[in-house]
Amino acid sequence: RLKDLEVAELGDSDVHVKMLAAPINPADINMIQGTYAILSPLPAVGGNEGVGEVLEVGRRVAALKPGDWVIPAGSGLGTWRTQGVFPEETLLKVPRDIPVLCAATLSVNPCTAYRMLTDFETLAPGDSVIQNAANSGVGQAVIQIAKAFGIKTINVVRDRPDLPKLVERLMALGADHVITEEMLRKPEMKDIFKSIPKPRLALNCVGGKSTTEMLRHLQPKGTMVTYGGMAKQPVMVPVSAFIFRDVRLRGFWMMQWRKDHAQERESLAGMMDALCQLIRRGQLAAPACTQVPLQDYKAALEASMKPFTSSKQILLL
Repeated sequence: RLKDLEVAELGDSDVHVKMLAAPINPADINMIQGTYAILSPLPAVGGNEGVGEVLEVGRRVAALKPGDWVIPAGSGLGTWRTQGVFPEETLLKVPRDIPVLCAATLSVNPCTAYRMLTDFETLAPGDSVIQNAANSGVGQAVIQIAKAFGIKTINVVRDRPDLPKLVERLMALGADHVITEEMLRKPEMKDIFKSIPKPRLALNCVGGKSTTEMLRHLQPKGTMVTYGGMAKQPVMVPVSAFIFRDVRLRGFWMMQWRKDHAQERESLAGMMDALCQLIRRGQLAAPACTQVPLQDYKAALEASMKPFTSSKQILLL
């Protein structure tokens, strides 16, 4: 429900923020449904991501000033609101010279894509990555960041009525190959590997059959990282892939990475800086977005849960 609440009083270490824009991500929906690994104490404000402008700061706040742009440093901030008062340590400053939609969608999907491309395999220009759900927010970020790093991408999507349009859009972002899940099983896959090497890294956010098919194309000793389970089916792995090809299966959760690196401000700052540089150079754009005024939040929530969505709903606050 949309409710009017009193803005909390500003404490000495607090920051009063006017929210500008906040996306609806799958994890936000899962938190509301009560199925996510982290649940906010109720009553709660939804939204884990977004960008706001600082209106006022408490007298002990040193790193932020009115006019600065901020994004959540962790999860559970409750970004689907027009204003809020937050402790300084829950916010991260971001540059104001990047587009507002890039800032609003910076802290979850691009960070997830960046970490998965850099933390699990040492990839060099010319290497390749395969991913499913390539039209998701993370998938779009993976395509663009990999392109900037000189890494080739094989992008798997579900077959759909407007497939040619989706293929065109992903190719425009820098995808090297866009294929359907059915194609993973076909001999034509051999043609792809005539021009690029087999991937050392697979990124999985679907599970089920899609995972098993992707694994078949992974190099021996390659790594598959699972960061989502859209099919709500387990990851199935043939025994032969473990024994004869020694593949590694890993998991990744951005919230956990933030917790593990909470004391290392420089590693977080380094990642944010690298992503903002890519945005400034035009190498990383916000995902395809539909901008919705806050009062139309019900329509935005419904649209975000429809199948084959390729556009992220962004609440304008």
